[in-house]
Amino acid sequence: MDKRVILNRMRRNPFFVVGSIAAVVVVVLLVFGPALLHFDPEANSLSERFLPPEGFANGLDGHILGTDQLGRDVLIRLLIGGRYSLAIAFAVVALQVVVGTILGILAGYFGGIVDAIIMRACEVFLAIPNLILAIAIMAILGPSLVNLIAVLTFSGWVNCCKVTRNNVRVIKNQEFVKASRALGAGGFHIMFRQIFPNVTTHIIILASQRIGMTIIIEAALSFLQLGIQPPTPSWGNMIAAGRMYMTTQPWLVFAPGIALMIAALAFNFLGDGIRDVLDPKRTVV
Repeated sequence: MDKRVILNRMRRNPFFVVGSIAAVVVVVLLVFGPALLHFDPEANSLSERFLPPEGFANGLDGHILGTDQLGRDVLIRLLIGGRYSLAIAFAVVALQVVVGTILGILAGYFGGIVDAIIMRACEVFLAIPNLILAIAIMAILGPSLVNLIAVLTFSGWVNCCKVTRNNVRVIKNQEFVKASRALGAGGFHIMFRQIFPNVTTHIIILASQRIGMTIIIEAALSFLQLGIQPPTPSWGNMIAAGRMYMTTQPWLVFAPGIALMIAALAFNFLGDGIRDVLDPKRTVV
């Protein structure tokens, strides 16, 4: 697709514009925001428990979003927790794409028994909701950052695999692939040097749509104490800790809840926008 067409689609697509702006703002705040605050996200200060939000009355030296039940600044914990959520989401989606793409290319190119085995594995994983599978595995393995990334990768590679496999099955029968095979090109060269570049568009679309969902699943696992463990902050465990004080100190739940909602919506909008921009079959009004 011509670059000018893509740029024009980007400018005219409201999902892409809103999603990209919101995603950039979220990433910038989470990456650079903590450097502007002098609070320790894990240090307790019982003399400052349950301080209400001050806004910007005292500038960056005040507790802009208040403090929690242990006197910790809510804003710094919100930003640090968002860093973990975003880093985990990007790492998990990258691993899901790598695993799903490789298996999808192998299934689509070789077919036969290889395709049958991989597709039956996909059907098994599709029969179990991702969150339920992640909860079950984390309950067995125990909560840790490595286990969390591994479980989310393990439970989410299927969609990328099936999309890649279906596209490879179509592309491998095209003339340029047949010509390469006739000229003696090896299977590895054909799969990863000729077929793979022609399926990247769908992989990019799928990956962009997975980020928001991965952020939500990570927060759900942390809420259930199966993800990131206190005192390390995450949006999920902040909501879990603050729910007991929701009627008296509602900011403890509203702050991480709203942050989670904004981040998930930003990347979901961005994913939908990328789908509309890159898919030539879709028209942008």
